[in-house]
Amino acid sequence: MCGRYTITVTLEELMAYYFAEQAAIPAWEPRYNVAPGQPVPAVIQGGSRNRLGLLKWGLVPPWADDPKIGNKMINARAETAAERPAYREAYRSKRCLIPADGFYEWKKTPGEKGRPYRILLREGGLFSMAGLYETWTAPDGTKLHTCAVLTTEPNRLMAGIHDRMPVILRREDEPLWLDRGVRDPGKLRKLLAPYPAEEMEAYEVPSRVGSVAIDDPGNIERIGGAP
Repeated sequence: MCGRYTITVTLEELMAYYFAEQAAIPAWEPRYNVAPGQPVPAVIQGGSRNRLGLLKWGLVPPWADDPKIGNKMINARAETAAERPAYREAYRSKRCLIPADGFYEWKKTPGEKGRPYRILLREGGLFSMAGLYETWTAPDGTKLHTCAVLTTEPNRLMAGIHDRMPVILRREDEPLWLDRGVRDPGKLRKLLAPYPAEEMEAYEVPSRVGSVAIDDPGNIERIGGAP
């Protein structure tokens, strides 16, 4: 499960990292509590440079009768996405990168409320979650561009917090994931393994992050140690 994350870098840093052309993002601010249903930055394959723009988080398949289905489709299981009707075509030709520099998960302990943790790379900085995107067209011709984050089984670090984690791609694997010419699921499956636990860290953050209305640096304050 991945239901909240952070991306606190500048737009210039984001564009440079992904070698992206002019971004179709009207106003950019660092985000400390990105939530489902919101427009999120995503990278897709372009020509000589990648394209950076916004997609609504919650994938709506082209054949859906009601776009509200996207509310339940923020994540796609990496183990089954290639076969599931909702994700099958996107998996073959509409893959994207969803930039982040941390994500949140709640550790549940019997007898107490879930405690939120922020998980990030030990070296800090940006990383790419593997995503899928689709375009849904309303009866009046209005188009809705949406996405979902792929999840996989937890690594050793995440296993102490939650039973799923987002698929984080290694830097060198990002071009293959974006390549629309690669349509064979077998060539992509090796990319979907859990990210190495020794290259990640987690720390407890304030419970205020549970409110999507609170989106400020206080959400990433370190209040505890490792899980």
